[in-house]
Amino acid sequence: MTTTPRWWADAGRIGAALSLLIVTALWVSNGGVQQTLDGGAEPLGRLTGLWASDLMLLQVLLMARIPLVERAFGQDRLARWHRWTGFASFHLMLAHIVLITVGYAATAHTGVPAQLWDFLVSYPGMLLAAAGTVLLVMVVITSMRAARRRLRYESWHLLHLYAYLGVGLALPHQLWTGADFIASPWSAAYWWTLYAVSAGAVLSYRLGLPLWRTWRHRLVVNRVVPEGPGLTSVYLSGRDLDRLPARAGQFFQWRFLDGPGWSRAHPYSLSATPHGHQLRITVKDLGDGSARVATLRPGTRAVIEGPYGRLTGETYTGGPVVLLACGIGVTPLLALLGELPYAPGEATLVYRARNESELAFRSELEWFARHRGVRVVPLLGARADRPSWLPRAYADDTDADVLRQIAPGIAQSHVYVCGPEEWTEAARAAARDAGVPADRLHTELFSW
Repeated sequence: MTTTPRWWADAGRIGAALSLLIVTALWVSNGGVQQTLDGGAEPLGRLTGLWASDLMLLQVLLMARIPLVERAFGQDRLARWHRWTGFASFHLMLAHIVLITVGYAATAHTGVPAQLWDFLVSYPGMLLAAAGTVLLVMVVITSMRAARRRLRYESWHLLHLYAYLGVGLALPHQLWTGADFIASPWSAAYWWTLYAVSAGAVLSYRLGLPLWRTWRHRLVVNRVVPEGPGLTSVYLSGRDLDRLPARAGQFFQWRFLDGPGWSRAHPYSLSATPHGHQLRITVKDLGDGSARVATLRPGTRAVIEGPYGRLTGETYTGGPVVLLACGIGVTPLLALLGELPYAPGEATLVYRARNESELAFRSELEWFARHRGVRVVPLLGARADRPSWLPRAYADDTDADVLRQIAPGIAQSHVYVCGPEEWTEAARAAARDAGVPADRLHTELFSW
């Protein structure tokens, strides 16, 4: 995997801002400002609708799994932007509906409910737009943190896919009746291009590339090995795995063809360095369907999407390494231990768990300690009573001070962090407070 130039991330941000500027400029050139000054809510309704449409399509591009975009920004940052963009476009869409309806009702001297009904029955594409709006409302509600906590991952993932259908239904009315779309060739060219790029990205990278890699590499389960209470490793073999562009620290979306429910994908990280002969993932039973992994039989075929994530050695420039793991977050870091070319004694793995029984891969960690000089530091015990990445026994010291004690050269180290969201944020903050530069701090949230 080649290193993505740093300027690509800046170019992506500029491109997103430029798209909104273009939309606004097209609205202005089509008389939007003058019509607004003449009075009425309808011109502003058009503008909020254009912004909402632009952000919806940018949102689709953010999560289209475009490899260059993934490497430039990382899944964590893309997911956050996807969430912010989604909520922003949703609120703009609601503003669009209200302003357009009120504006047309004022012009026609009719009531708002009557005007809304007239839209639905008389304007091309409006029934589709209404259905799409309902789907988008459902997706937004289920994306709120309170709702996500009550949903299983499979249910949330399935509901979230309806966002594609919602966008597909909500936007066509703009193509048929939108004044700002049909007002000029420039407007038509811009919107058709954005629609084509968005649709092409989804078809290519969410459907085409996964199907191609699944067919080409033909991954099947070789064996299933229990690693501890509720923890299972799956070894997979396939064809031409040396050409699968996977690196230690990355994850795939997995679907195992083992019966009903196979269509629901789960994100599992590689837990061993890929060497071109086999892959290994390790799964913790979290009650979201992951328990099925323990029942897989040899020969079961797998459908894959990926690899994703940039918690890799792509930017490692040598020198000391500190890896901070919590729970099942140890799996990608274990794979990194096998790939990074650190010198003997330069690597420290800090492994956070509630008790001894939750420490997995003991024999492998002992091998790394003996043969590559890795220092393994278990941090056991209940959570601290304050937001912290440390157990309660260390609560009297600051997070950064403890990190400096465990890894005295932390400020000069490459630091890799993987675990649950709150823990990862606390560990990341401690590393920055301990003097780790941002370009040497690499994180992957183990959440959805």
